[in-house]
Amino acid sequence: MLYLGLFLLVVIAPPLYMWKVAHENNVLSHQLSLQGEQEKVRLFFISDVHLRKISKKMIAQLQGHHFDAVIIGGDFADSRTPIDRIHENLSLLTSLGPTYFIWGNNDREIGEERLKDILQAYHVQIIVNDAVQLPLKNSFWLSAIEDTTVKEYSFEKAFAKIGDQDLVVFIAHNPEVFAKVRAKYRADLMMGGHLHGGQIRFGPYGVHPNGSYRRRDGVMTLVSNGYGTTLVPFRFGAKPQCHIIDIDISSK
Repeated sequence: MLYLGLFLLVVIAPPLYMWKVAHENNVLSHQLSLQGEQEKVRLFFISDVHLRKISKKMIAQLQGHHFDAVIIGGDFADSRTPIDRIHENLSLLTSLGPTYFIWGNNDREIGEERLKDILQAYHVQIIVNDAVQLPLKNSFWLSAIEDTTVKEYSFEKAFAKIGDQDLVVFIAHNPEVFAKVRAKYRADLMMGGHLHGGQIRFGPYGVHPNGSYRRRDGVMTLVSNGYGTTLVPFRFGAKPQCHIIDIDISSK
């Protein structure tokens, strides 16, 4: 009996714990202050949903907020994702506010045109090498590129419409391009996912850095651990995340 208990503790308990962590609903709140005409802007960002079913309870709790934009930062689906789950997840996210989609490296596994048709059925706007101006008092843009595994991504096109004094949120699924953006273009906030925070990490050690929201070379940068998982349905040391970003714009 002792050996059975030890077996369960050593072999069964760790995977169960990592599975439980992978299915947590952690909504992180971030603040950003910008200069411009007095206005408050609230964004919701979620990336790397993959196979996971978005929590109805989490969405119900978020519906008390007003979101100016709901941003899906890529890898919303992959080859494992049932089509009915994509519909269900989109129905939940679009209930929060106007929704925008950026391609990730796995999304096309279910078929590009197929996913486009589903997104359009839910009035989700796809941003590809382009910028979309939000209907706000300030000139406020969401700028995004094609996924970097597709070699047709263009920073130049993503920033072509944006003026020198405009406010800009730049989104790329893979945050490894952010340094290139900072070197040539101006953004007030950059957001990405893709790395899953390493997904399974031990303290400071992981395949990729843990997610963060911090200033990098003068630009506030959000790198999310993502909401779902890839390869294995486990997480350790890199909790799943989605994000509320409150932007306070003032003339001061």
